[in-house]
Amino acid sequence: MNRKIGQIFLIAVVGALIGGGLVLGYGGRFLSKSTPQNMTPMQNLLQEPAAQAQVSEARNTPLVRAAQTVGPAVVGITNKAYARNSFNRKELVEQGVGSGVIFDGNGYIATNNHVVENAQEITVSLADGRVLAGRVLGADPATDLAVVKVDAAGLPTAVLGDSDSLLVGEPALAIGNPLGLEFKGSVTAGVISALNRSIEIGERKFKLIQTDAAINPGNSGGALVNADGVVIGINSAKIAVAGVEGIGFSIPINTARPILQSLIEKGRVVRAYLGVGILDRNTAASYGYELTIDKGVYLLQIAKGGPADKAGLREGDVILKIGDTEVNSVADLRGAVDEQAVGNTVSVTILRKGNQQTVNVLLEEMPTQQ
Repeated sequence: MNRKIGQIFLIAVVGALIGGGLVLGYGGRFLSKSTPQNMTPMQNLLQEPAAQAQVSEARNTPLVRAAQTVGPAVVGITNKAYARNSFNRKELVEQGVGSGVIFDGNGYIATNNHVVENAQEITVSLADGRVLAGRVLGADPATDLAVVKVDAAGLPTAVLGDSDSLLVGEPALAIGNPLGLEFKGSVTAGVISALNRSIEIGERKFKLIQTDAAINPGNSGGALVNADGVVIGINSAKIAVAGVEGIGFSIPINTARPILQSLIEKGRVVRAYLGVGILDRNTAASYGYELTIDKGVYLLQIAKGGPADKAGLREGDVILKIGDTEVNSVADLRGAVDEQAVGNTVSVTILRKGNQQTVNVLLEEMPTQQ
């Protein structure tokens, strides 16, 4: 290439750059990155989300509104206790996390006894992110209920409903903290599967609400809510057996209400007391006894000076009924006595040396050590 031609080429390249197109030499060809005049940019084929002035009725269902109403009143409860670390020093460690329901704006919270059992320190995590120190006002292992108090006012509260009005098949929500605070405020939906399910736990029989709303570890003490946005139960238990799904239980709020009130006022639940030690056929075998009775419970021991002793009951009697309620297990008898008020006189039907008779017993308040 001679000098003159080279100068012309250089001027052409500079002119192309100044003219607005980047010219690249490649394989003897010149390619421009400028947009051709006859081409239009590609249109966005993905539509933007449509603006909505309000949530549709199809989405804003009664269950959504119920969750929004009760959710702020459901809290996380962390149970801490002292344990020795690897250096043999005592330190506070987390024993577990459960749930609770604020039922009074001055900081009164319903939960399960097993959530706060043996706690030496309790922290309460509110839905708004605050973490407060809590203390147990009272607990009742017999019904697995407890009341926790935090020093705060104006807290969001849940309305306690009427569990006696529940219908099998109506919608239900379980609100709580399954698997810990990482999943706090979780809502699961189902229906009321059954009412008055009798479940024996230890020596007591419970009548519980059955639901298929998922209840997992950490949900204990949380709220079972109906479509009206009121609490109709305190979630307590789930059947954890391989192959069994969707069977959870909740303490009816009508059962819980007087117990919670008693825990606030007295720190415990005042119960009627019969003053007997009994065996049924199942418990007898575990103690090395063999009972030949077909029905009733065997009176093994009588508390000296107690109601049964004063009424003339004797060791070896077989108790058949408390009032009109047949008793064939330890749980049956405890349940029948629990339904009576302190100071009531109740008829006790017994079998003594083959003869059936009725004895009237004046029930007293259960001693605190019981």
